[in-house]
Formats: sequence, C-alpha cells, structure tokens
Amino acid sequence: MSPTQTTLVQVLPLAKDLDENKVTPGVLGFVVFALIGAAVWMLMKSMNKHMRRVDFEEPAGTAPAGASATGGTTEGTDADGTDAADARKAEAAAPAPSERKG
Repeated sequence: MSPTQTTLVQVLPLAKDLDENKVTPGVLGFVVFALIGAAVWMLMKSMNKHMRRVDFEEPAGTAPAGASATGGTTEGTDADGTDAADARKAEAAAPAPSERKG
C-alpha cells in the first residue's frame, strides 16, 4: 500500500463518526471570515482617505441646478424673503477656497 492509501484507511473511519448535523466551520472558517473582515476594514480606510481629498464645492462660474430646471434665471425673492441677486453678489465677493489663508 502507498502512504496516501494508508492515511485514507486510517482517516475514513473517523469521518463516519462525525454527526452531520453538528459540523461547524472550525478554525478554517474563522480564518477566512477574519481575512474578509480585515479586507473590508482596509478598503473602508482607503475609501475614507480618498473621500477626504474630494473637493465638493462648485466653481464660482457655474449656474445653480435650479436655474436650468425652471427654464430661466434665479432673479427674484427666495422663499425666506432674501434677494437672489444679493446672495449671488455676496458669493462672488467671498474669496475662493484656494485663496483663503489658514
């Protein structure tokens, strides 16, 4: 007999003693689960690092999203009573994020 056959002859009777209803994932299942968890954690760290670098502010020259949907300009008074033209002037007077000191 070869060594492989000898090993199989010794191990196969042990497999018959296992209760099929009580088999658990064991150490291998834990290791695989831990590796997947570590991979997800590393991906989330990387995503957070990249999201911090994203600039969410719109450039000053772009039109507001509502202007194209209404088919006109945003002249007039907003719902809270402020003048839209005054708001745009104040926005234009504010320094751009790249010009701010600090």
